[in-house]
Amino acid sequence: MDMRKLLAEALGTFWLVLGGCGTAVLAGAGVGTLGISFAFGLTVLTGAAALGHISGGHFNPAVTAGLVAGRRFPSNDVLPYIVAQVAGAIVGASVIFVIADGRPDFEKGVFAANGFDEFSPQGYNLLSALVVELVLTALFVIVIMGATRKAASTAAAPVAIGLALTLIHLISIPVTNTSVNPARSTGQALFAGSDLIAQLWVFWLAPLVGGVLGGLLYRSVFGTDDDDVDEVGDILPVVDGTEGPSEATE
Repeated sequence: MDMRKLLAEALGTFWLVLGGCGTAVLAGAGVGTLGISFAFGLTVLTGAAALGHISGGHFNPAVTAGLVAGRRFPSNDVLPYIVAQVAGAIVGASVIFVIADGRPDFEKGVFAANGFDEFSPQGYNLLSALVVELVLTALFVIVIMGATRKAASTAAAPVAIGLALTLIHLISIPVTNTSVNPARSTGQALFAGSDLIAQLWVFWLAPLVGGVLGGLLYRSVFGTDDDDVDEVGDILPVVDGTEGPSEATE
């Protein structure tokens, strides 16, 4: 495994958490749901543009799992990628906490963590949380796979993926604070406290299942052999003359 890929995944996930969750914690009262949604979208857009040519720009365990299911990523690289993503998210949450704690009247609250029932921004229950996270993660992976197919414009892919993530947040912030990313959920929950950690399983289970379903659905309905990667090696499409992953995301 190329360490540059793991460092890129860690850095990209760090950037996602700092930009998205940081906006929610530090500036959420000023920018509102629309601003937070665009912050998440912009972090993915810029992160994918900067780092996608190195690691594929997954920044999200559910995306990694979905791309394996869709035959776009080798299964033997899944665990190192997820470890790097979770590490990056935890570091990102740590930086947000250090900054936020410098304000005299700082109240941690849910700390942009994901939750349901009393920890849902509008009180949505467990079933609502499971459905919204599963469905939106599946659709997110479908957008990623479509935007990064060989026939698509590589320049447009980060924009499409970033805007998709923005839309996903506009839909689901009121329901769960929007996860669609187990790494992002983990970093914030560790600082939010035991009650949010107890609900963390939902934000691993639903996005991972949704990601896999999205990958399987895209590959079975729209996929072609030309977009598949080697199942055992790290042989990925060539983009702009450089061998490397072409998938980019959250």
